[in-house]
Amino acid sequence: MKKEWNKNIVRAGLILSFLAINALILFGISSVFSYLNTGADRADMLHLESPMAEVYLPKMEWIHTNSLGRPMEEQTLQKIQKDYLSAWHVRNQAFLNNEQQGIADYYTDSIRQKIYRIIDLNKANGTSVKGTTMDHHPTLEFYSADGKLVVFTDRNVVSFKQVFKDQTLVNQQRNTSSFKVMMLLEDGFWRIRHMVEIQEPIDDISEIEATTKEKISEISKSKGVNYYPKDSPWAMFGDNFNEEIVDKDFDILQKMGLNTVRIFVPYEDFGKAKVDEHKLAKLKRTLDKASAHDLKVIVTLFDFYGDYDIRDWTLTHRHAEQIVMALKDHEALLAWDIKNEPDLDFESRGKEVVLAWLEQLVLIVKQWDKNHPVTIGWSNPEVAVQLSEEVDFVSFHYYKELSQFKATFDKLQSSIPDKVLVLQEYGYSSYDGIWNGYQGDQKDQADYYKQMQTILDKEHIPFLFWTMYDFEEVPTTVVGSLPWRRERQKYFGFLDSEGEAKPSFTSLDYSKKIY
Repeated sequence: MKKEWNKNIVRAGLILSFLAINALILFGISSVFSYLNTGADRADMLHLESPMAEVYLPKMEWIHTNSLGRPMEEQTLQKIQKDYLSAWHVRNQAFLNNEQQGIADYYTDSIRQKIYRIIDLNKANGTSVKGTTMDHHPTLEFYSADGKLVVFTDRNVVSFKQVFKDQTLVNQQRNTSSFKVMMLLEDGFWRIRHMVEIQEPIDDISEIEATTKEKISEISKSKGVNYYPKDSPWAMFGDNFNEEIVDKDFDILQKMGLNTVRIFVPYEDFGKAKVDEHKLAKLKRTLDKASAHDLKVIVTLFDFYGDYDIRDWTLTHRHAEQIVMALKDHEALLAWDIKNEPDLDFESRGKEVVLAWLEQLVLIVKQWDKNHPVTIGWSNPEVAVQLSEEVDFVSFHYYKELSQFKATFDKLQSSIPDKVLVLQEYGYSSYDGIWNGYQGDQKDQADYYKQMQTILDKEHIPFLFWTMYDFEEVPTTVVGSLPWRRERQKYFGFLDSEGEAKPSFTSLDYSKKIY
């Protein structure tokens, strides 16, 4: 009886094993079948350095899609667009790394051989090219009856290239070109068969008619402050955002006779290329509160951004575009500040790389918003001559010796006589602890502002001082971890961390001044 029982157990085990093996085989076959029918993700197959959506998001707007041949389906058009932009991306990657990886997936044989020859030549010469495109404006011209061929003209493609020789940047180029493109559907993917640059009139976006005179006049009369709420400095639009606090603070500033606030939009915190709608809504409500108190707002973009890599440009453009388009019609908006103290990144990122990024952002923001002036918040007067022709007014910061300010300002004014100059940041810390040698207290801060405001009032220099409050905590990401820097940064306010007025308040109160 026991033997018979053991035999039954063995038989059951064999049957169950047989069924399990067959189930696994069927599952494997179905997975392969599903994979072959849906198509593999070529970004995964190619092992590209980064997914395209993380590094390359150019703006692509079809001018029209009515063409000869069969009508274009929306789903097909989206697939063509995706594969076309992917072709640009893998070609840029190939020219950067001098490798053929991915080219065969997006180009047919005849055109890929041309690309391979360029790669081989660059590799032999120790040359690599880092490139991107910003804008595409295709017009569909033909879609074949069998749905396997399209022809379109991509007009006004704005592209940028940085040429490196033995890893040293030797040249930067900006071009606007148009291309005649033919794509074929092969193996479920659209590949470029021909792409030829053609001669057509180019829409030069550098020639932008702006209507900013009225705003420039307002800026020339700015009396204001760089603003953070006292309990959420450098994280104004996070979980601690409280519009009632903002409203009370703006009420104080209005009663002081001030008319301008400068606020900051952190790039990563706002979602980079995909802007966080909730934080954008908080930003809008901040401007609403400013408007309710007759305050104008300078919005500083790209706070805590420091990459500038040309492959990152399309992402930064998408970020800026969402914010600019959301705020450009707001009555409280006074101006755009592209970046706070970008010159501090000259050494680590390369001066020419940073300037090229800034110049393009100035240009594109003016294209999106023709009614508000654009500036850059330079960390000192000496560097503020950079891109002075491109910006609408020149902004600089000053934390050096007060006795040298007037001479420094006059020198900058003589270098840029035709632009309004704004002292966008300045101030004095009242910290008098061990890390400042027990020097510089609230009285010294008050004396500083008394002297500085006398100069600014006499010379009619627009200003925004740093800042409204003392802060109990300052993130290490702002000034680093060194205590003598972090502790000083906590005490620049004219109100202490409890909201009580310090002696410097008197010199910054313009409610009874004639200016």
